[in-house]
Amino acid sequence: MLITQEREFALGYTAITDMDTCYPEMLLDFGIFKLNEGQEESNADDKERAFILMKGEMEIKWDNKSFRISRQSLFDESPWCIHLPAKTGVTIKALSQNVEIALQSTTNSNQFDGKIYSPQECRIEHRGKGTMQETSTRTVRTIFDDSTAPHANLVLGEVITFPGKWSSYPPHHHPQPEIYHYRFLPEHGFGFTAIGKTPFLLHNNDTILIHSGEVHPQVTAPGYAMYYIWVIRHLDERRYVTPTFEPQHTWVIDPDVKIWPT
Repeated sequence: MLITQEREFALGYTAITDMDTCYPEMLLDFGIFKLNEGQEESNADDKERAFILMKGEMEIKWDNKSFRISRQSLFDESPWCIHLPAKTGVTIKALSQNVEIALQSTTNSNQFDGKIYSPQECRIEHRGKGTMQETSTRTVRTIFDDSTAPHANLVLGEVITFPGKWSSYPPHHHPQPEIYHYRFLPEHGFGFTAIGKTPFLLHNNDTILIHSGEVHPQVTAPGYAMYYIWVIRHLDERRYVTPTFEPQHTWVIDPDVKIWPT
């Protein structure tokens, strides 16, 4: 399902999904904070939360900890992310104009220490490199997953898809729900995805909801780099580790396979 954001996000918090009111089957709250310099937001939700700084400079405080962090480019810089357990109070203050923060949250009764993930801690992989005639080479940034945060009910990261290339490829699926939130460089760029057998045209600020078992490859148009946040919600009975690739398409990952034109 595509959720289109045709205008810039308004100041304050814009909810895109909400477990209690819209798209509860995603098992996730997802939305965007937009703040101008000097504005503050406080949050003490009863859910596990992860805040990704997308743009600007901000100060964040919780449990007598305070950090000043900044990010100028989604495409050139790895993320800062603050990951907090339920009921931990947090205050965010914008130190520049047009600060944007993505908030992901879900239910989780586990108690754990809040953590700030720096760009240097982000796991970076150049997936697709050396295969498929480089038509699916992209950068995958994993902020945390089951191997690094077994106490979490979230899995979180970012993808940079290079102009004219594919990502989430070969086509794959998993039983856990997932959300993709997109940005383009330049911003008037576009891409495509197919969720199951339904195609969608993607633009800046759009969000895709991927339900259990839906296949979801992506491609961006030549000239336009595509960024997206990906957030997966572990299922209580089945935690996410790896996806299942569509078997008819796995042959393309063999680096020695012959692909026309050779």
